Amino acid sequence: MPRISYKSFVFSMAEEAGAGSGGGSSSDRGGGGGGEIRRGVGSALVDSLESRWVFPGEDESEIEDDDEDEEDIEDDVPYGAGVDSEDEDSPVHRLIRTEPHVDSFDVEALEVHGAHRSDYEDFGILRRIIHAFQTLGVVFGDVGTSPLYTFSVMFSKAPINGDEDVIGALSLVLYTLLLFPLVKYVLIVLWANDDGEGGTFALYSLICRHAKVSLLPNQVPSDARISGFTLKVPSPELERSLKIKETLETSLTLKKLLLMLVLVGTSMVIADGVVTPAMSVMSAVGGLKVGVGAIEQDEVVMISVAFLVILFSVQKFGTSQVGLAVGPALFIWFCSLAGIGIYNLVKHDASVLRAFNPVHIYLYFKRNSVNAWYALGGCLLCATGSEAMFADLCYFSVRSIQLTFVFLVLPSLMLGYLGQAAYLIGNHNGVEHAFFSSIPSGVFWPVLLIANIAALIASRAMTTATFSCIKQSSALGCFPRLKIIHTSKKFMGQIYIPVINWFLLGVCLILVCSISSINEIGNAYGIAELGVMMMTTILVTIVMLLIWQINIIIVLSFLIFFLGLELTFFSSVLWSVPDGSWIILVFAVIMFVIMWIWNYGSKLKYETEVTRKLPMDLMRELGSNLGTIRAPGIGLLYNELAKGVPAIFGQFITTLPAIHSMIIFVCVKYVPVPVVPQNERFYFRRLCPRSYHIFRCIARYGYKDVRKENHQVFEQLLIDSLEKYIRREAQERQLESDGDEDAESEQDTSFSRVVVTPNGSVYSLGVPLLAEYVGCNNSISEVSTSEEIKPDSATDSSASDAEHSLERELSFIRKAKESGVVYLLGHGDIRARKDSWFIKKLVINYFYAFLRKNCRRSTANLSVPHSHLIQVGMTYMV
Repeated sequence: MPRISYKSFVFSMAEEAGAGSGGGSSSDRGGGGGGEIRRGVGSALVDSLESRWVFPGEDESEIEDDDEDEEDIEDDVPYGAGVDSEDEDSPVHRLIRTEPHVDSFDVEALEVHGAHRSDYEDFGILRRIIHAFQTLGVVFGDVGTSPLYTFSVMFSKAPINGDEDVIGALSLVLYTLLLFPLVKYVLIVLWANDDGEGGTFALYSLICRHAKVSLLPNQVPSDARISGFTLKVPSPELERSLKIKETLETSLTLKKLLLMLVLVGTSMVIADGVVTPAMSVMSAVGGLKVGVGAIEQDEVVMISVAFLVILFSVQKFGTSQVGLAVGPALFIWFCSLAGIGIYNLVKHDASVLRAFNPVHIYLYFKRNSVNAWYALGGCLLCATGSEAMFADLCYFSVRSIQLTFVFLVLPSLMLGYLGQAAYLIGNHNGVEHAFFSSIPSGVFWPVLLIANIAALIASRAMTTATFSCIKQSSALGCFPRLKIIHTSKKFMGQIYIPVINWFLLGVCLILVCSISSINEIGNAYGIAELGVMMMTTILVTIVMLLIWQINIIIVLSFLIFFLGLELTFFSSVLWSVPDGSWIILVFAVIMFVIMWIWNYGSKLKYETEVTRKLPMDLMRELGSNLGTIRAPGIGLLYNELAKGVPAIFGQFITTLPAIHSMIIFVCVKYVPVPVVPQNERFYFRRLCPRSYHIFRCIARYGYKDVRKENHQVFEQLLIDSLEKYIRREAQERQLESDGDEDAESEQDTSFSRVVVTPNGSVYSLGVPLLAEYVGCNNSISEVSTSEEIKPDSATDSSASDAEHSLERELSFIRKAKESGVVYLLGHGDIRARKDSWFIKKLVINYFYAFLRKNCRRSTANLSVPHSHLIQVGMTYMV
């Protein structure tokens, strides 16, 4: 089609959109327009609700919605249709079966068996010992330092009135340790990991893989064929699982509620990353007041601030280096806890062993009633760090965490609490610094030093967990993109996020300077920890019902028991909010709002781009030259659309004097799996007839994948994958052509798709005619069968022509690659319409726009030279 046709199409769209607001016109490519559309060089404003891509003289209702079949233009374009004589000497006009299309990379996925092996398998003995030390240094620092402050906070709420109060409080602490860290997390929650990834978003990702509950509508059927997408599909016998899956997928309210639970849990994890350093460091430094009576609280605060600055400054050195350095220190700390506990049991009173009888918990509440209920908030502090064990799972294996906790951490903690209780029975006045007061005088200073080192290590436990959680949430579209530094060449899960690191430090210093009391910080600690625990309980319950498919009685018992306990503890800490805990709640609310705004804006932007994408009829009408000049080279147009032709491509055509001879729409997309194998990275589709040379490429990454490719490496991988796709496509067409007779005889029951893999294996994929493919079946049944059977010589000639055509297309790709690759970056932004609600305008025009302006670009990891970049922006009114 001549170029003027496309211009008239665009201008008619502008006139239509401007009719309601005074009209407008534009004279050329650089001209402006009135009304709802303003076109200029590099920008456009489109009202996504009033204007549509239509042809002059056509009614809007005549435009076919191609949402369902946009993955491949072959669905509705005959093979060879619109192909120039240069590209195809003898075009064959026939429809191609598309049910369902098997991509070459999906076939390669058949050769990858199971999920990926853990990074930590097959270690030698020496490596296992080193790994155990790293586990201590990274995972267990938080829960390991809880004896520094648990009894101090508990007895500040419920003062000791007798020895039985000490026994009752100890019994409460021991069973809290057994129930939460051991039973809930170590024995149950750790197994709900997503291929070695833990945390709130890992649970959400796991649920999204088994049920379509994500609010961002960028899923495509090919995602489920990634080898890491190892689904345990609910079996038909378990109707409960199927009903839950159907309910989650059909209810928008449940989807939003599930996302809100995940965002609340994530915001609490980030808040935990702030309060953990403050609590651990201040409680450890506070031990100086026992050894040096002249030290005041102000000096403790100043020393704590200095320690915190040092702590966050060394975070950039990574988990492996820091974990290996501090692992031995944590080992000495746990041994010190156990040794001091045994010493106090022998010296003071071994009768505290009676606390293993749970009846003392009942007697404790009977004697103290309300005060005992207040003390629950302090008691929970013994279980802090439980969520860190799960969130830091990406750094280590499940088995290593379980064994280390059961055989070293838990016994040391229990002996430490037993020793403190034995000391307090004869020294009721030593509750303010129960741990440091119980240390034998001869080893006080060495233990104080080890305690401070352990506190610094504990502060890192939730910081590393926060990094991991934010990376997962960003990959799944719920947090702005940030710069992520991978600190280990061997273990890709070990990361460092500079912006978050310094942000956490700033908030932590504010918390320490504004709340100098350990008791008030402990209350804030309890709120953050319980918020994460409750969200984890609910999400693991969904995993049990949907994925594990275990007995409903077991699931309900888990939910009622643990959620009931957590709500009881939470009711206790809520009463302390006015005392200073509100600061951490405000911080968590701010993080929740940021994540919600980003998710809402991203979802709205994606849905708008879907509604504004170019219809395929327009592409066919423009012809293979697209109404402009096709210059040699490859243009990689980056956009977030997983299907169809983005509307911003029309802006490129009308803005640039020429367009590249080959166009590849690249969508960098994160799928809900930890890792996508390199041979399954790129998913290709041909969007137009062969002469157009236009392809869709979805670059798929898992939320644990490292995107550190050089742009030249990325280009080479992409072109190599495209050539493989074209070869497989040609092989598939040839096999389909040879088997047309057999296929026609079986068309009423099923289709047989034959694909050749790289190693030469031939797969026959039988696809039954399901109800959802009735429409496609009808179109396939219309394939013409009136062609006469040609002799073998004609068949050989057809095969030779197909091979010749394949080589010409591959040669075209190589020549285009030699001419150069240019990155066409289309920045599609959204603005709220003038008649929108004030809240929507505030959220979209200011908050979301601010986050998007300051976040990291999706192509930043490729380090593309500016000379290879062309950027065009388009703004949609929503």
